[in-house]
Amino acid sequence: MYKGKNILGLIPARGGSKGLPRKNIKPLLGKPLIALTIEQALASKYLDKVIVSTEDEEIAKISKKYGAEVIERPEKLAKDETPTVDVIFHVLEILKMKNYNSDILVLLQPTSPLRNAEDIDNAIKLFFDSDCESVVSICKVEHPPYWSFKIEEIYLKPLFDKRYLRMTRQDLERTYIPNGAIYISTPQTLYKYKGFYCNYIIPYIMPIERSIDIDNEIDFMLAELLVKKHGLYKK
Repeated sequence: MYKGKNILGLIPARGGSKGLPRKNIKPLLGKPLIALTIEQALASKYLDKVIVSTEDEEIAKISKKYGAEVIERPEKLAKDETPTVDVIFHVLEILKMKNYNSDILVLLQPTSPLRNAEDIDNAIKLFFDSDCESVVSICKVEHPPYWSFKIEEIYLKPLFDKRYLRMTRQDLERTYIPNGAIYISTPQTLYKYKGFYCNYIIPYIMPIERSIDIDNEIDFMLAELLVKKHGLYKK
């Protein structure tokens, strides 16, 4: 525990996935995808409990095999449209009934296999060392959003002011996007704002090569290449 706090690592993993069926347990270099997140969470110096929330029996079995506790998720909280924060609240209530009260919650999505234990610990330290309500991991946006277009009828129209189209990348303001790897806050803040996006968010900046968020087959193939390159995966 860090500074006497109960710090919970929560991994949400439902069985359904439209973009890549069964992606949470799809073998990545021979190991279920969710296993990489579980292993890195268990390797954290600060997480005192690592829980997987799932409605899926196979995911539950694999999660327990790799050392995580499992809380069974109701089917009504395993729909495509289910907000993640509702899953969080369910877990917090179950744990409260088991006399465990989390001071800090760290959400770790299994679709971010390049996020490692050092990232988790550095983000937790950042949370405690900063005056903030939450910490969210982000990465730089490689393609400036100011150059984005929309289609009206059959014609391209700038999404932003036309002047941005005449500017170079160097002249445009640097932008960032959440990479889905790490979200940290207190239960009190989560209940207040119904999520991690609140008034005072501190960014934990991660490099683009560790910011892959798997949603489809191409993402998965890229993740395999990156895991090999950065040596995260161990037999």
